[in-house]
This record gives sequence, structure tokens and C-alpha cells, in this order.
Amino acid sequence: MAGGSLLMLLDDISLLMDDVSAMTKVAAKKTAGVLGDDLALNAEQVTGVSPSRELPVVWAVAKGSFVNKLILVPAALVISYFIPWLITPLLMMGGLFLCFEGAEKVIHKFWPRLLPHDEAQQARLAANADRSVDLVALEKNKVKGAIRTDFILSAEIVVIGLGTLTTASMVDKSIVLSILAIGVTVGIYGLVAGIVKIDDLGLHLMRQSEPGTGTHKIGRFLLSAAPKLMKFLSIIGTIAMFLVGGGILVHGINYVHHAVEDIAHLTGVFEGLSNTLLNGLIGFVVGAIVLAIVTTIQKARGAH
Repeated sequence: MAGGSLLMLLDDISLLMDDVSAMTKVAAKKTAGVLGDDLALNAEQVTGVSPSRELPVVWAVAKGSFVNKLILVPAALVISYFIPWLITPLLMMGGLFLCFEGAEKVIHKFWPRLLPHDEAQQARLAANADRSVDLVALEKNKVKGAIRTDFILSAEIVVIGLGTLTTASMVDKSIVLSILAIGVTVGIYGLVAGIVKIDDLGLHLMRQSEPGTGTHKIGRFLLSAAPKLMKFLSIIGTIAMFLVGGGILVHGINYVHHAVEDIAHLTGVFEGLSNTLLNGLIGFVVGAIVLAIVTTIQKARGAH
């Protein structure tokens, strides 16, 4: 009898793990788009950091990301059980923040005079130019900003994953979301750490090989490609803020969602691309409006 009970228990565990594996694959597939944005955004966060501090910054943000997931997964499960209607408003707030941050980056790049003078940014630039300055304290704001952005994207990933588990039990939801959260964090920040150290790998290969050899050429290519890749990721990361943030806002307002779909449908085979571009455009416009409001309030306070 005891042996039969044990076999039944093992069979139940096996079935549970099969279900969890299948649901995890579906959830990961649904969140793939956001994962790409998450990678670009987090790699972009390291730009402008001293090379000797890149990995410590990545590690600090990764730890913050784990804490974010530790908060978000239980919170999402509780909210989905007791107050499911609250998930959409919370996501909308996160979408507004992403659009605001993206607009701030664009305006700061092309029209910096429209924004209040950023003394903190000037201090970071001066510190990066001065090797005698300890950058650890100055990095804290950058790390905090990266963790805030990660929190929003992590929330999006968790909620999308949760959306694929509507018929699953609470136990299955808990296991799948936990696996997804851990896998996403390890995978994203492992890739980010590898990306930011490409130039170091290239320099190492060049030093360990003779000029003209294949290894030396590969090292030189990696060394020259690293800054271009980081610049590209910086641009993609900013665009991702509008795409993800705009997508959240569009999907959260039914009539806007249907209007975007109707317009995108008119483009035929380019419907998917048009939908994405419209989400990004709406994200930029909304972000610019929020930025204008925030800037006006800041200037008004500064005048008093």
C-alpha cells in the first residue's frame, strides 16, 4: 500500500512538472518581445559607465532585478486572485513612466535647452573624465534608475506570463512565474554582462596573438565593434521604451486599441509592423506630453 501511494505521488509530480514545463514554454514565448526590449534597455543603462565599473553596475542592477521579481511575482498572484481589475491601471502607470523616460532621453539628446539644467548629469560627465574621482557614489543614481526601469519591464513580463495561465491552478501559476522570473533575470543580465565586456575580450585576443593572425583580426574587430554595438543598443533601448510603454497604454484603452488595429489593418501585409510603429508613436507623443507637464512644474517650483 505504501509503495503504491508513493508511485501515485511520483506520477502526480511527473504530471505536474509536465504541465509546468508546457506552460512555462508558452509564457516564455508570449514574453519574447518584451525580453528583447529588456535586454536592449539594460545594456543601454551601462553606457557612459567607466569600463572598470561595468560589471559591478550590471551586478548591482541584477540584484535589484531579483528583488523586483521577488516583490512582483507574489504581488501579481495576490492581485490576480483578489483584485484582478487593478493589474491594468498599474501597468498603465508603468507605461506612462517608460514613455516619459524615453521622451526625456530624446529631448535631452536633440533639444537639451528645453529641459531644466541637469547638474547631476554634468557631475557624472565630469567624474567620468576625471579618473581620480570615485564613481561608485555617482553610479548609485544610475543603478536606481535602471532598477526602476527593470521593475516596469519585469511587471510587464510577469503580467503577460500570468495572462497565459488563466486556467491554471494557483500552484501552477506560482511555479511557472517563479521559473520565468529566475530564467529571465539570469539570462538577461548574463547577456548584458557579456555584451559590455566584448571590448575587453577583443583586447585580450589582440594581446595574446601575433598581428595578422586570425585571432588578432577577430580581437581587433571585437574591439572596434564594441562601442558601435553599445551605441546601437542605446538607440534600440530608447525606442523600446516607446514601443513597450506605448503598447501598454494602447492595450489598456479599448477604443484606442481598436483604432490602432483598424488603421494598421489598412496597411495589409504590413499590419504587424504598422501596429508596432503606431504604438511607438503614441508612446512618444504621450511621453512628450508628460515630460512637458513635469518640466513646467519643475520650472514653476524653481521660480519660487
